[in-house]
Amino acid sequence: MTLQDSIRYFTGETHIMPCLSVACGGAGRFACARGGVQDLQGAPLTERSIFDLASLTKLFTGLTVMRLNEEGLLDLSRPVAGYAPQFEYLTEVSVAQVLGFEVALTTQERVDTQKTPADARKQLFGIRPGPVTGRAYSDMHAMVLKHVIEGAAQESCLHEVQRVILTPLEMADTFAVVPEERRVDCVSCDREHRIERGRYILREGIAPGMPHDPKAARLYPDYAGHAGLFSTLGDMVKLCQGLLREQVVSRSTLISMSRNRTGLRRPDGTYSQFLGAQCYVLHPQQRFSEIPVYEGERAIGLSGFTGHHLSVDAENGIFAVFLGNRVLDRLTVLVPEEGRSITDYGLNPDGTGQVLWPDGRLVYSSVDYVHQKDAHLHRAVADELGLPALR
Repeated sequence: MTLQDSIRYFTGETHIMPCLSVACGGAGRFACARGGVQDLQGAPLTERSIFDLASLTKLFTGLTVMRLNEEGLLDLSRPVAGYAPQFEYLTEVSVAQVLGFEVALTTQERVDTQKTPADARKQLFGIRPGPVTGRAYSDMHAMVLKHVIEGAAQESCLHEVQRVILTPLEMADTFAVVPEERRVDCVSCDREHRIERGRYILREGIAPGMPHDPKAARLYPDYAGHAGLFSTLGDMVKLCQGLLREQVVSRSTLISMSRNRTGLRRPDGTYSQFLGAQCYVLHPQQRFSEIPVYEGERAIGLSGFTGHHLSVDAENGIFAVFLGNRVLDRLTVLVPEEGRSITDYGLNPDGTGQVLWPDGRLVYSSVDYVHQKDAHLHRAVADELGLPALR
């Protein structure tokens, strides 16, 4: 299977995504492919196309924390409130615990439902810690770390991201606020469809260059820390190669990010999430792992709701990055009503197909697309690089 074959599968055969770009390689070489359209008008995807990175943004925040730690500006063992005193309930919670999702963080009200950015920040600053009882992964941790970075560096978080990542790696096509003249290159995330227990929801009016993530959009144009960055495939290749060349943090620091902070086997035999420092790490069950089988136990990985994957294996010197769009005019979420399954809505068991919308339109589905990455994207990467499964 070639990279272009995988793109055809997602954009042409199943229509899971209107567009997809893929790159893989090592510190000194890479291969890439792209295909599809970036908006409802049918503009083709190009090397200038700018994607909403969604949760891949967390990696930039996590790497900045690790770099400040290397520079002696940030002590991971210190309490969050030692750097960001506005978090009055985080006086007993260390930066390391937040970095590794080792505590649950909750606000009284949802940040994204607040009327103003100031109200949203007020909710964030009132965040409270608690034990992790279910899903450990959360946006809130990176949102807190953004303010920790600012307290430690005495600069804006975006300034520090620029200083330690974007400028050294010459990532000139990565933005928190996309310049007006580059909005035409933005991959559209408009017209997202959801079905949640009988409710048919259509999100419209998301302008090019605006974050798809509701919390990041509420805080825009401020850099939120967990989402909100925009970038091209070329720049994300520069990031991956820069990490392998130790241009952002040392190899030992990058490998330390892959240490499991949260994962364990429960009494019933299931596993909790395996998370590292603002990233996913190897999970015992491949179906739930963001680390592909051709990367090793010290790799780090992340995904993004809008259709992305990034993984870097410092020990074996390889990376993979997918930038896709599973949002534009697609059904992204289907939570069936009691007693029903996704096939009752007309979808295939794997989440592909079309659903009938109340207005009579047929809408393509990207539901459960993440579980097709191993077979239809990672297989192509392994073939491209001539890599056997390491596990």
